[in-house]
Amino acid sequence: MNDRTLEALGLDRAPREFPLDYPGAWPTESGLLVGDRLLPLDDRVTYEDRTPVLAIGSNACPGQLRHKMAEFGSDSPVPMVKVRVTGVDVGVSAHVSRVGYVSASPVNSPGVRELFVTWFDARQLAVVDASEGAYDRAWLTGPEFGFTSSGSGESLRGAHVYVNRHGVLRDGTGVPRRHPGERALLTELLAASTELRKLFGRTPEEFCVRARADRELCERGTRLLREEGLVTVSGLERFVRPQQTGSPGTGSSLPPPLM
Repeated sequence: MNDRTLEALGLDRAPREFPLDYPGAWPTESGLLVGDRLLPLDDRVTYEDRTPVLAIGSNACPGQLRHKMAEFGSDSPVPMVKVRVTGVDVGVSAHVSRVGYVSASPVNSPGVRELFVTWFDARQLAVVDASEGAYDRAWLTGPEFGFTSSGSGESLRGAHVYVNRHGVLRDGTGVPRRHPGERALLTELLAASTELRKLFGRTPEEFCVRARADRELCERGTRLLREEGLVTVSGLERFVRPQQTGSPGTGSSLPPPLM
């Protein structure tokens, strides 16, 4: 395919602008995000001058990444490496975001899942750190976790993830639930909670419109999730450190965007 623009590839819509698209469209293979294009990636799997961050939700959507970087004027390329991951699954954050959706959050879980590792330079890492206002970045490594390139089979030593400090939503058995996509998730949550419908309306569309940019309402919704007993721990809290060290770009000095 000669046209590698995000629009041509169907990867251009950012969930920040279209909340019900969350987590957005993901690539089918590794690629190099350069502006509004996703180019083929060579066989390199690691980038010594960059920090590997496991994309759990919309950070694996090129349109969302482009949107975040453009907000702070960053236009450097971003390598996106497709990996087979063990020890981590995609759960549901126990907070309502001011961009209008309930986002994904990593949970400690057995099994294998294909996700993306994004390799950020110092400036890009600061941008993403600033965008993840409800999360703390944690380093995952060791025998409990595995990160193996889906293409070359090369293993990574570890990767960072953003752990939600509010916890994650649980399913009916008390274990973390998986994120099924925004429309399905909001439909399930609203159907199960009269109080949530009072705050956000009866449909996913109403939820997104009411939540968007309304800090007080989002905070009330976040409190309600806990009050209704829907919250549990992700199992990754123990890997969060008060001060990130040993990686370039740690510690953001950028003002947080709308989240």
